[in-house]
Amino acid sequence: MNRFIPAYIKTQESGRLLSKIKLAWAMMKSCVLCPRMCRVDRLSGEKGICRTGKLAMVSSFNPHFGEEAPLVGRHGSGAIFFTHCNLLCNFCQNYDISHEGWGNEITDEQLAAMMISLQNQGCHNINFVTPTHVAPQILSALEIAIQNGLNIPLVYNSGGYDSVETLRLLDGFFDIYMPDFKFWDIGIADSTCNAGDYPEIARQALIEMHRQVGDLVIDSSGVAQRGLLVRHLVLPEGLAGTRDIMRFIYSSISPDTYVNVMSQYRPCARAHETLGLSRTITVEEFRAAVLFAKQEGITRLDRVR
Repeated sequence: MNRFIPAYIKTQESGRLLSKIKLAWAMMKSCVLCPRMCRVDRLSGEKGICRTGKLAMVSSFNPHFGEEAPLVGRHGSGAIFFTHCNLLCNFCQNYDISHEGWGNEITDEQLAAMMISLQNQGCHNINFVTPTHVAPQILSALEIAIQNGLNIPLVYNSGGYDSVETLRLLDGFFDIYMPDFKFWDIGIADSTCNAGDYPEIARQALIEMHRQVGDLVIDSSGVAQRGLLVRHLVLPEGLAGTRDIMRFIYSSISPDTYVNVMSQYRPCARAHETLGLSRTITVEEFRAAVLFAKQEGITRLDRVR
């Protein structure tokens, strides 16, 4: 059997790694990494909506067993939780990290050491949680980590609010893309995240991610190697637009897309500011969401928890 080789190893061997790192950092001079297009000079310490300057911030890193089954395997997913966020949902369950900034600035060397530590603990992958605003720092740290023996898949675990231009720059680095597709309705996206363009941005982002990595490929032990995995959090009152999202995934991405329909919504932080989000979802609402996915042709669903 051929040994799996992560995409970033092939990119390094092709000689494209350093040029892509240089381009990524240049995007932070007048920051256009994400759809917010803040155009602040993060290299000089200026901060935009993500409130992150030149150095990435991390709140924690550890083997994580609460992720999707193909990521967790037997030994866990190596999760690195970045501080701050470019989307900033008002109901975020990690509000202290995303909104309040709990975490510490780290160097590229420290980030690389985290990757190696997680690999040495047996994790099946390195899972970058909320990576959109720190893509250049990840690439720089990756160069160091490769030199120190990193050889497991990388997971890009984002809120789905990713620009196609940045994703194209990342082509050849990430083996697994795991975006959320949170909302279909422009009004809900605007009221919860001040991002009325989210639905269209997410649609284009998922198309680009799938172009790069295809459908999720799982090895004989049940562990993901490469591909797209989409998360969708069910909201009360049908506010997430589940049926429309599933129809889009089936028709515009792939009928074989691996999807996690998630039931863990609870009203956190400022959820009460949006009408309908002040309660948890019901069992009936969750069952209806799963049924919508199946009716729209989505059959590769993560295990129900």
